[in-house]
Amino acid sequence: MDVCLLIRQRLAELELEQKDLAAAAEVTESYVSQLLARKKMPPAPDRTDIYEKMSRLLKLPPGKLSKLADLQRKDELKKSLSDPPAPLFKEVRELILRKCSPAREAQIRAIFEKQPFGELERLVTQKLLDVVKKVAQEELESENWLRLVARMSRRSYEDMRVIVLEFLDTDVFNVSVENCVSFMDPLIESWDVDLASFGMEIVLNRRLAPGHSKRFEFVERPPDQPLKEEPGLREFLRDTSLSSGAAEEEIEFLKRLRFKEKHPTPLYYYRELQNLRDPLHFRGPVTGNAARKG
Repeated sequence: MDVCLLIRQRLAELELEQKDLAAAAEVTESYVSQLLARKKMPPAPDRTDIYEKMSRLLKLPPGKLSKLADLQRKDELKKSLSDPPAPLFKEVRELILRKCSPAREAQIRAIFEKQPFGELERLVTQKLLDVVKKVAQEELESENWLRLVARMSRRSYEDMRVIVLEFLDTDVFNVSVENCVSFMDPLIESWDVDLASFGMEIVLNRRLAPGHSKRFEFVERPPDQPLKEEPGLREFLRDTSLSSGAAEEEIEFLKRLRFKEKHPTPLYYYRELQNLRDPLHFRGPVTGNAARKG
């Protein structure tokens, strides 16, 4: 049994209508109708609150609808993985470019047009989605916030809840024009990207987002080098008169000590262990009085 079938069954058993379900979930009746007609994919359980609201009305065990939705989504995902990703809608790309820093827009536009839905366009779109989704997820339970966004988009509260729920459920390959025009547009003020480091800065609408600016950096790091164990450390660990009682985290600390030319003796590691354990060698947390005295 899938989500739609179970919901329909419970509506019939309880003599309820779709409008009752829509009111309970605080969404439009049209959204419920499309969901039950399988014209819309059930939203991901971790990105929505409608299953909990619907379950209360339908008198279903907690988590029942969420579990069915998760299974149904996984089945649909398996079917869609073989399909090649479609390029962004023209209107979506135009909105993203319009929000780009004016100093960089022409350069970014040329790259987007030369490589439609290439690495840079996917990177930028994904980061914009991630940031706006985070705001939406945090504010989903705030009726005041939803009404503010709805007013800015000239929509009803219920319409905006549907838009947010659908937006939370989208991804970079399926972002729609409506997602952008109704939601991303009012939240994102501007964005910029450093084409050398691919670091991004995203500026959000101050009225709608608690964090005005978000910055993302992509830093190349060398791979961790394997730790070469010092002969003196091996001897120290074998000699129980020196290493007895050493905790795992203490041994790990000793292993990470590095020396360029000299090679320490087992006695060195013993003394290092004692230094590590001696409270006189470490400062405790600074209290308010101590801070004022300084």
